[in-house]
Amino acid sequence: MTMNGHKTPAASTPPMQQLTESKMVAENGYSEPLERCGFNVGVGSKTGVWTRGDVVLMTLRLLCMAASITAMSFMVTARQVSTASFYGLQLQLHSKWSLSYSFEYLVGVTAAAAAYSSLQLLIGGSRLLRNSPVIPSRNQAWLIFAGDQILAYSMMSAGSAASGVTNLNRTGIRHTALPNFCKSVDSFCDHVAVSIAFTFFTCVLYAASAVQDVIWLSNH
Repeated sequence: MTMNGHKTPAASTPPMQQLTESKMVAENGYSEPLERCGFNVGVGSKTGVWTRGDVVLMTLRLLCMAASITAMSFMVTARQVSTASFYGLQLQLHSKWSLSYSFEYLVGVTAAAAAYSSLQLLIGGSRLLRNSPVIPSRNQAWLIFAGDQILAYSMMSAGSAASGVTNLNRTGIRHTALPNFCKSVDSFCDHVAVSIAFTFFTCVLYAASAVQDVIWLSNH
């Protein structure tokens, strides 16, 4: 800058102030360009921006909801009418998911999981739209962790129970003349198999969500 024929040096930021600003940026764990985009690096934050942990949690909720709905849909559409040969007699088979308590249990668990995931997704989405953290407090984090654990174990038990019935339909009963019923009702067995596969996949997703809850709690 020039004033009255003399050069005046430009104002510069004191070194101590520069160090203080750099320290504040390092402690906050994010840079200005990321904050402008609405994202923050880390797991859980109360700075009013989206964090990597928030995005992971919402993605897991969405996957849990989709997988549980898929498992339930394939099970409730598992029905078929066919015939099977038993001791030379042609018997008519009516296969339907509601005829097995294990399949009914799987439908109930997957329906509860879909409702729980949908509720968590709506709550988390509304908080993100208000620039609030998905998990606002440790008490709610513990509650969500307990819910994820319960549903993960419930999914595992439902898938295991349904797998036993499906395996019996495919192999029959040892030392008896009962046939492989899935040869006659293949569409029914295929629907059940896909439903069980998605049930176990949902169990894995809830386990991953529980791990993410633990990470949040360890950082807060």
